[in-house]
Amino acid sequence: MRLTYPHMGEAYIAVKSMMDDLGVESVIPAFTTDSTLKLGSSISPETVCLPYKIMLGNYITSIKAGADTILITGSCGPCRFGYYGPLQKQALWEAGYKDIDIVILDPPREGYRKFLESLKKVAGRNSGRIVKSFLNAYKVCCELDSMNELLYYTRPRAVNKAELNTIIHEFRYNVMAVKESAQMLELIHDTKRRIKSVDIDTNLKPIKIGIIGEIYTIIEPFSNLNTEERLGNLGVEVHRSMTVRDWARNNIILPVTGRKGYKLEKKLSKPYLPVMIGGHTQECIGHAVHYAKTGYDGLVQIYPMTCMPEIVSRSILPQVEKDYNIPILYLIVDEQTGEAGFQTRLEAFVDYVYARHETQGTRH
Repeated sequence: MRLTYPHMGEAYIAVKSMMDDLGVESVIPAFTTDSTLKLGSSISPETVCLPYKIMLGNYITSIKAGADTILITGSCGPCRFGYYGPLQKQALWEAGYKDIDIVILDPPREGYRKFLESLKKVAGRNSGRIVKSFLNAYKVCCELDSMNELLYYTRPRAVNKAELNTIIHEFRYNVMAVKESAQMLELIHDTKRRIKSVDIDTNLKPIKIGIIGEIYTIIEPFSNLNTEERLGNLGVEVHRSMTVRDWARNNIILPVTGRKGYKLEKKLSKPYLPVMIGGHTQECIGHAVHYAKTGYDGLVQIYPMTCMPEIVSRSILPQVEKDYNIPILYLIVDEQTGEAGFQTRLEAFVDYVYARHETQGTRH
């Protein structure tokens, strides 16, 4: 078996660590490019959401490199992510890739046994070893979050932002040469030390912007045209509302131990959306309220065109914007999104938020 999985931010780092620990060979797809998207779009329905097309392009890239098994997570409706596995398997079959197996890991909302059995299809039958490897991968996720928090603080204050961006880009490529979770943790710790060595302007007080929206398009840099890096280079301290660690904790670890995930987010979203409608709609609204209550200066919602759950969020967020007096920029992404227009909108929004604070005298 040669296992592959799609890119979604740092998810490949954690999954690679786990599979290395289990002795399962991984075929990590090349980093996503316009060619990857074009490849996936060529065998996708025109109106399907952007993550579907990118992931399909990732799969084809990996299959050409020798992968024979695909590992993805599941979801529930009306978010179409829950249909990705069967639809993508059919699309690959029709494109001539007939011997590819897709293993879907549905979150263990009703207990861990089904989740564990699905994982055993790619990780072997030793439950104890699987659990240990998963926990090691979760540690990697936690350290990645810690590294990103440091990055969010450092980038807007960095005297030489190019130096910082080089450190991060080198880290992402060095991951490919690392084996097992212990070495991965060592690489992350070394990268954190390098980030801390970057000269910063300690007198700078940047605005703070929270990134909310559909989980894939806020985590995967290619899909959002590197929004975090762009905002950081514009002098903004950003924070991403969802991470791989956050997803694993709320969708796997807490349910397995009989607890519910996203309790705070659902509590904060209740006045606006008291029921779950699929995707991360409640979480998006809850994150928006949380950011507003904790002193953030603005929000950016990012979601794919035709994303049903986030279209609902988009219709509710203007009321949150009004209730908490916090500006929100709404960004819809698909394969036609232009880089120049995207950058212009970010620059205009950042200028607006800065000007707003200078006028109101509420700068941090």
